[in-house]
Amino acid sequence: MTDACLPPSSATVSPERALDRRDARTLLLSALGGALEFYDFVVFVFLALPLSELFFPGGGSPWLAQFKVYGVFAAGYLARPLGGIVMAHFGDRSGRKRMFTLSVFLMALPTLAIGLLPTHAQAGMLAPVLLLALRIVQGIAVGGEVPGAWVFVAEHVPRRRVGFACGSLTAGLTVGILIGSLLAAALHARLGHAQMLAWGWRVPFLLGGVFGFMAVWLRRWLDETPVFRELRARRELAAGLPLAQVVARHRPAVALSMLATWMLTAAIVVLILMTPSLVQSVFHVAPARAFLGNNLASFALALGCLFFGALADRLGAARALLLGSLGLLAGGYALYLDLAGGGTHFLGLYALAGFLVGVVGVVPVLMVRAFPPPVRFSGLSFSYNIAYALFGGLTPPLVGLLVRRFGPLAPAHYVAATAVLAILLASWLRRRPDAIDG
Repeated sequence: MTDACLPPSSATVSPERALDRRDARTLLLSALGGALEFYDFVVFVFLALPLSELFFPGGGSPWLAQFKVYGVFAAGYLARPLGGIVMAHFGDRSGRKRMFTLSVFLMALPTLAIGLLPTHAQAGMLAPVLLLALRIVQGIAVGGEVPGAWVFVAEHVPRRRVGFACGSLTAGLTVGILIGSLLAAALHARLGHAQMLAWGWRVPFLLGGVFGFMAVWLRRWLDETPVFRELRARRELAAGLPLAQVVARHRPAVALSMLATWMLTAAIVVLILMTPSLVQSVFHVAPARAFLGNNLASFALALGCLFFGALADRLGAARALLLGSLGLLAGGYALYLDLAGGGTHFLGLYALAGFLVGVVGVVPVLMVRAFPPPVRFSGLSFSYNIAYALFGGLTPPLVGLLVRRFGPLAPAHYVAATAVLAILLASWLRRRPDAIDG
């Protein structure tokens, strides 16, 4: 691993300077574009119930139909490594900005197409097949987007503000979750069940296509990162396949990044994306209250990402990860224990849990600092996407099975297990300060 977040000789981005207006503009446009694209990727899960009826009808149980929809949702995660590996290769060889723009364009097209799909009643088995295919394309797009976005903002700001930069970008991505949750809540509040099945479910996807093309336009105003420009000027770009260098020379960094990503996937997928549906189906919480709670949690999550990102700049990434993981473990149990007892404090505890999920803002700081600039995009993207495909893709169906097998606290147990893993990782990093620069 390398301790350097930026090339030691770089004069383009001084580690000592303060954030300026250009940095603020870059962070704002990056976060806004990321919010619009991530909305496209996650809105699918907020519509799991109507999608299960429309694309997987039949005589089977509603639980089985919902399980199939979660499987299609998971397919997007399984497709992420393909997009991440290809886009990262060209991001390390041709430039960060080009891939940063391409990924959002590739997301807008399938999102719009999902909103125009025929249902099972109109096209039979072709409908779920098309839904699966478009979900895979979404996964390919987001596989390049998220790692590329973290690298892009980290290489634009001073070295001592990388935590805030990664936290603000992650906060932007979570705002995309909030947008999806707000829209789903509004539709459920204003439309009856029949209207949702007739046309209401299409609205979020059609809007998502428009949001995606807006993000493409926004990214025209961004500049290539100073770090990449300097690497290219000095002819220090990775020769051959950057990924081959990552696998051959940076395996410890890959392992560290994958373990940290496991905690990130559990926190986001279980507590933020799946909980609105789980509280309805397992704890019988009314849809309006479930989505209100998710809105509060998503807003708190954005604040938490900013908080823990800034904390990483102040205390170091390892200490911030340790404190945040301890809080995540406690917050997840508090939420689900309260739900099991009747959900009296559901809204407040869901908001608190959302804030504590903000520890995920520390994860990209660890990963950015674990790989040297010539192979940073490839190393981060490979580690993050393989881990997300494995853990994020399996989490929705796995948690569904665990709930049936072990009861309603199973989601909290799963999140707690990954939080313990992150605590152990943070403790090791504190004893090995040479592993990362932070």
